[in-house]
Amino acid sequence: MRHRREEQIDKTSAAVNERLTTEISYWDNRAAILQAQEAAGKPNARLNSQMARQRAGELLARLYRRLNELEQERKLSPLPPVVVGGVLVIPQGLIDKLTGRINAPDIDQFAHETARIERIAMAAVMQAERELGYIPRDVSLDKCGYDIESSIPGTGKLRFIEVKGRVKGAETVTVTKNEVLTALNKPDDFILAIVEVDGAEATTHYVTRPFQREPDFGVTSVNYDLARLLAKGAIQA
Repeated sequence: MRHRREEQIDKTSAAVNERLTTEISYWDNRAAILQAQEAAGKPNARLNSQMARQRAGELLARLYRRLNELEQERKLSPLPPVVVGGVLVIPQGLIDKLTGRINAPDIDQFAHETARIERIAMAAVMQAERELGYIPRDVSLDKCGYDIESSIPGTGKLRFIEVKGRVKGAETVTVTKNEVLTALNKPDDFILAIVEVDGAEATTHYVTRPFQREPDFGVTSVNYDLARLLAKGAIQA
């Protein structure tokens, strides 16, 4: 802590010293020029040499005061930590498991079900694109911000489709930051395809311009309310 604090104080001291010294030099030089003008009988009506020297003196006093404050900040006095409180956090899932309320989730089964829904969703969107007269291509493994690149025959244009498969009744959908940025960069060509899966049945919804702004800097993914996304004018494919 002392090492980090001293590094910060050194940087601040150097910046303060450089800035105020430059200003002091300016006003000292300005005072000398004004004094010479006054001696030649050409006084400045708005500023005289005495005012300029006073300004330089004020800045010098300010410099000494600030450097003294920074030196006082170096005098750290380490004290032993004082515990003022504590908390024990227990996941609700662990409590339910230990009390027998629910069985532990089957991770393998969950992963298998997620993969099944994704396969159904991709197949549904690929089929919908073909029925619309486009030529879709699966690019999901390329991690380029969308899953399907669908070409429009005779135009050379492409439709960029991000596919989200959700079990029927789901309330949210997760979108990565890369997918949001891709949608914002290609607003006229990007489509968010939301596929609701109910058993083996799939209902596909196309949402154009689904996002309004970029996620915060440190965000990697965002959860969106599924109903609100669909309410933004989704078209059933």
